[in-house]
Amino acid sequence: MPPETVHFAEVILPLPLYGTFTYRIPPSLSGAVAPGCRVVVPFGRKKFYTAIVVAVGTSSPQGFEVKDIVSAPDDEPVLRYPQMKFWEWIAEYYLCSAGDVYKAAVPAGLKIESETFVELNPDYEESADDRLGEREAIIAQSLDHNGKMTAADIEKKTGLQRVETIIMRMVEKGVIIISEKLVERYRSKKETCVRLTAGRDDNDAMHRAFDAVKSAPKQEKMLVTLVDMLNKCRNNGQDEEVTRQALLESTGLSPAILSALVTKDIVSTHVREINRFRYIGVATGEPPVLSEAQNVALRDIHKTFLEKDVVLLHGVTSSGKTEIYIHLIDFVLKKGEQVLYLVPEIALTTQLTRRLQKVFGDKVVIYHSKFSDNERVDIWKRVLHDPSPCVIIGARSSLFLPFSKLGLVIVDEEHEASYKQFDPAPRYNARDCAIVLASMHGARTLLGSATPSVETYYKALNGRYGLVSLTERFEGVELPSIRVVDMAEARKRDGASGPFSHELVRLSREALKRGEQAIFFHNRRGYAPVVLCRLCGYVPKCQNCDVSLTYHRRAGEMVCHYCGATYKLPTICPSCKEPSIEVHGYGTERIEDTVESVFPQVKISRMDLDTTRNKDGYENIINEFSSGKTDILVGTQMVTKGLDFDRVSIVGVLNADTLINFPDFRASERAFNMLEQVAGRAGRREKRGIVVVQTTQPSHPVISFLQSHDYTGFYHHELDERRRFSYPPFTRVINIYLKHRDEYRLIDASARYADTLRTLFGNRVFGPDEPHVARVQSLYIRKIMLKVETQASMRKVKDILRSVYESFMADAALRSMQVYYDVDPM
Repeated sequence: MPPETVHFAEVILPLPLYGTFTYRIPPSLSGAVAPGCRVVVPFGRKKFYTAIVVAVGTSSPQGFEVKDIVSAPDDEPVLRYPQMKFWEWIAEYYLCSAGDVYKAAVPAGLKIESETFVELNPDYEESADDRLGEREAIIAQSLDHNGKMTAADIEKKTGLQRVETIIMRMVEKGVIIISEKLVERYRSKKETCVRLTAGRDDNDAMHRAFDAVKSAPKQEKMLVTLVDMLNKCRNNGQDEEVTRQALLESTGLSPAILSALVTKDIVSTHVREINRFRYIGVATGEPPVLSEAQNVALRDIHKTFLEKDVVLLHGVTSSGKTEIYIHLIDFVLKKGEQVLYLVPEIALTTQLTRRLQKVFGDKVVIYHSKFSDNERVDIWKRVLHDPSPCVIIGARSSLFLPFSKLGLVIVDEEHEASYKQFDPAPRYNARDCAIVLASMHGARTLLGSATPSVETYYKALNGRYGLVSLTERFEGVELPSIRVVDMAEARKRDGASGPFSHELVRLSREALKRGEQAIFFHNRRGYAPVVLCRLCGYVPKCQNCDVSLTYHRRAGEMVCHYCGATYKLPTICPSCKEPSIEVHGYGTERIEDTVESVFPQVKISRMDLDTTRNKDGYENIINEFSSGKTDILVGTQMVTKGLDFDRVSIVGVLNADTLINFPDFRASERAFNMLEQVAGRAGRREKRGIVVVQTTQPSHPVISFLQSHDYTGFYHHELDERRRFSYPPFTRVINIYLKHRDEYRLIDASARYADTLRTLFGNRVFGPDEPHVARVQSLYIRKIMLKVETQASMRKVKDILRSVYESFMADAALRSMQVYYDVDPM
């Protein structure tokens, strides 16, 4: 017999490594491994990872030993071909590895990984010379009681912080040993179902069943109830089975009665996997009625889609863009296709989901990072296995779902920086990726915004995208009145106290008396952004980052907003040893406290990262404010993005200067967009709203354009600035970041790196410079800016940058230096 053909698989690992890796497919898995499937493979000495197969072939690699695939968890692929093509594009355009994309794209619940576990060493004996410290003893006791544990589990059980250092010390002493365990994170949700053993149409069998329970009244009651419930299922066109829980709740009987029916072979039970996100409610199936202006815009969008794959809907705030989206979604679903509806903030999915479910019912699917691993895997599987039409609402991670019939992608608030992934790689912009994803599926893309990004509006005006405008608010409501308060002048003439001008307080009190609501926007969380000594000027800084610490009073600690490290607020100044530590400035936490004193007996809620850490945080805050249970909402930029509250008549921007003065070429654009968006929360129904903007720069161009709601004027002003200094949309910017623990080695290496790039790219290279924060998590940072022509090939740019990187990494002294790229930074 001829020898059996040996097959090999090319796989992607969820690691920041370029290229694919080759593994042998053992005979036991022959036929079970195909592109798009998951396989568990060994990597390194003891690690195991879930890899994704990208190709299968018979070519044997030369020059190294090929390891075998350990297992193949799937009967069929978990990825579709367009997804893998999409991953390749992201990796190439954003200058990262396919492993980076894989790690970001696939829910952790689908990645079986080798986790490090620690356990007590049974051979260890404590000696008098080497006794355990207090924290070591606590960990040893916990391991003795619980057995093998991860570092995270030890922290949770013991309450100790940063236990990794202690664990390593205990390993060196021989107290504990490290082992590896393969962990599958996903757990499907299941329920037990009950059905009749014989069919209900089998009269003889049914008679025998009732005869068998005649002398047992409780069993008879359960059987009668079951038959009634199965009749309802049949009438509704559903499977003739009911859940065990529903049957027990309907009868009020114990599980033992059900077990008796199973023993008598009258009923049978089985376990089925269920979807965690079933919609319980009645859907109308009818999109909302549109105004004449909305109907015109809808017709224009359909017409423009005949010529352009991408259309920008430029509609002023509260013009009813969402109602237009719903009509487009209805059109696409009726064609049997899927819709992806991207929003910049998870908070927006709360209001939006309710509106869409009223029309589309269980065709609405929600997907974002606040869901648990199990929940995200459930949605992934639904989209993978169910090709029926649906609309997926989600933040940027929903781009990676396994769509099969994608017909439309909607990117709401397309200008938002939240669509940009900053860390870790891939540092992609979901808006731009959505356009590419749609084109790969032959779908259309609709971008919507009241304040489009400069790049998007430029493409629309130059014919690359279609452009549809909606210039009036729904039902003719006027745009809000903008009142600018010069805080420098106000403080001189005693017209302000704390963070509030007297003008804002007066207008807010009048609105509250009328039963209306107010929003106060301040883009800085925590209690106080500055802690300092009033005598010597000492400012506590993070030990790991070059930033001052923000005081969070409710937590009773100072927090670094870059690495998350926490510190106790000192009572004595560490520098001058005097009890003179004070807190200065205002974060949203302190604003909330101040509001309570300025507006007594008013109910207040706060929306920022600290109050929305769990999945239900957004929903609870929004529901309470929407229902009128709270009167004032204090928040960061989360409150600016597309939320719709009927009774809000006053919006206060407490400090516009922090937006305008940020050192970045997009600062003016970001400030105008955010201020115009937050202004749009005011007066969204019958009455014109008022927006109070507090600033020390009332003559700044951004403020001038804001007062007249003049987006077009702002756009042309900003475009002239960009043209003068060769910024996007006239060039493409790539920021190259270099990080190292040794500052002096980094300074030297970054200068040489920039010089090497200049020999290849010429005057397109700028820097190296210190970024706004020059050290994070004990790593010093330098930034080199590369401006390339918009028509330049990203593949060629990537190849050049890769060759420079590889030549530098050949120097052993620089191998610990980190280099990464941020393409199209926001």
